Amino acid sequence: MSPQRKLLLLGTFVHSKTQQDLDFLHKAGIAVDAHGKIAAIERDAHDLSEVKARLLAKLGWDEAEVDVTEATEGQFFFPGFVDTHIHASQYANAGIFGKSSLLEWLETYTFPLEASLKDLSKARRVYSRCIRRTLSHGTTTATYFATRDVPATNLLADLCLSMGQRAFVGRVCMDRPDMNPAYYRDASASESVEATQQVIDHIRTIDPGFDVVSPIITPRFAPSCSAEAMKGLAELHRQTGLPIQTHVSENPGEIQLVAQLFPESNSYTDLYDKCGLLTPRTVLAHAVHISEEEADLIAHNKSKVSHCPCSNTCLTSGPARVRWMWDKGIDVGLGTDVSGGYSPSILEAARQAAMVSRHVAMAIEEEKEKERAKLTVEEVLYLATRGGARCVGLEDKIGGFEVGMEWDAQLVTLNEVNGDGEVHDEDDDHGFVDMFGWETWGDRVAKWVYNGDDRNTKRVWVKGRLVHRRK
Repeated sequence: MSPQRKLLLLGTFVHSKTQQDLDFLHKAGIAVDAHGKIAAIERDAHDLSEVKARLLAKLGWDEAEVDVTEATEGQFFFPGFVDTHIHASQYANAGIFGKSSLLEWLETYTFPLEASLKDLSKARRVYSRCIRRTLSHGTTTATYFATRDVPATNLLADLCLSMGQRAFVGRVCMDRPDMNPAYYRDASASESVEATQQVIDHIRTIDPGFDVVSPIITPRFAPSCSAEAMKGLAELHRQTGLPIQTHVSENPGEIQLVAQLFPESNSYTDLYDKCGLLTPRTVLAHAVHISEEEADLIAHNKSKVSHCPCSNTCLTSGPARVRWMWDKGIDVGLGTDVSGGYSPSILEAARQAAMVSRHVAMAIEEEKEKERAKLTVEEVLYLATRGGARCVGLEDKIGGFEVGMEWDAQLVTLNEVNGDGEVHDEDDDHGFVDMFGWETWGDRVAKWVYNGDDRNTKRVWVKGRLVHRRK
């Protein structure tokens, strides 16, 4: 890989300051060094030429050695999205969630597709397209479930690194013979651990510092794993310090199944805790039906939750209560959960999170609490960026624009409508988000959240490297 050039980004920048507040940097500039880190920020200048001059003088950079990207009137820079739960191996099934329940859907659609990716040529087609598609939607970091096949999982890691997407790649562990099909399961608990170690070793060879691609320990979910396998994977976590991802309390039938399979545990969450999997580096997908006690246990262990609103609706799992989890002290991010969810877009997940929170509110009688349950535009964008970064342990590196953080970002373009009701360039499709000139910046961002798609994402950078450009 050739050395990166330094970057100067000029224009308007928008990012989450807190869960409730966006920060707008106007007539501003960000300088990014050759390592992909933000070296300096200037804001509130007279014009962009002044910003550029200030940054070059402050850093002593020669403009000839810098790539400059200037946002136009209808554009702004926004942090890259963090997808905290996505099955790359299921991307080819996106939109095919059928009429089935979770467990029926796994047997009918999911396990056959995942098993078929042992064919590496097929895996390459699916994984390459998944990475390209998520990058095009502004996802700079993805937390991936792969399959139980080691070579195919290694291939996903290779592709993420070569295509420049920051990723956590997990080899799926599933060893229970009574819960997994004979054609698609680990032979034993020890195989789950040993095969996971093989993936860790491979990723260490291609990205020794796990700077862009990291392994993640991945017990599929409790019903698919023996207690021995889960305890073995927990021990691997203790030895390596690597993150963990799994599912919890997605729907009532699954919870009942866990109670039948593991009667010694007090709850689904308690089972993970007893096995050693509930850690500060654990991301639990869904958590739709966790109890008060389970939420307290998750918070006590500082584990995280990936909220997957689209999937939770598609599979009729139920509405997760984000505000309640926040009140409990749980860090929450967003997941697309492709292919339980139909869309690979975290922007779609953000608006679905806002909509689902309104369904949560409808079930609340007390008016003040009803209003509190609803998530704002600012809050769902926090979930999509800083919230996700906290879930995957990268809050000091990504999710916002601050000196020392890495430049994982997207350039967003909105339509500027003229007096004739036309946009500046009808041949350049900027999607459905039309700006008439009287909107506040808060209104602009809200219209993007509710009407935007990948056509608005014109450029995407990861660690200062341009990884997607829409023509």
